[in-house]
Amino acid sequence: MSELEEKTLKSEEIYSGKVISLYLQDVMLPNGKQSKREIIKHPGAVAILAITNENKIIMVEQFRKALERTIVEIPAGKLEKGEEPALCARRELEEETGYECESLKLLTSFYTSPGFADEIVHVYLAKGLSKKENAAALDEDEFVSLEELTLEEALHYIREQKIYDAKTIYAVQYLQLQEALGQK
Repeated sequence: MSELEEKTLKSEEIYSGKVISLYLQDVMLPNGKQSKREIIKHPGAVAILAITNENKIIMVEQFRKALERTIVEIPAGKLEKGEEPALCARRELEEETGYECESLKLLTSFYTSPGFADEIVHVYLAKGLSKKENAAALDEDEFVSLEELTLEEALHYIREQKIYDAKTIYAVQYLQLQEALGQK
């Protein structure tokens, strides 16, 4: 046990929804005092940095209600219960873009907001893209518009705050670093 660890004394689920659950926890702090924590439990997600044969990044624009605006993002989606992240990545790529890929490589995984949520995002690089006939459809409550951007266009979108989320900024900066290092 770490000297910084907080011991959970009580945990109460106060909301259970389609995507998240919210818990109110009583914890014992390392100094012996008690405090409360609000914790969001999330099943995890994948994000796909999909690169065309013409070296363009496949992006989706969609309205994000929490932000009350549209943003441009790499394709992504929530893990289903028991689903392997790589299979989810292939499924989400097909559903959101109509593409399938020859190769899929895990780039990294990261926690989005560890101060209050356990959501982890697995970021994959997809290459060897081809449009799939009879591709799986989007979820019935999901609406996206496809874009294909060069690295320069994506960097411009970041400056304009059209791209404004961590997973997509990470993906674009990954490509920028690969280019700077002479690796593709």
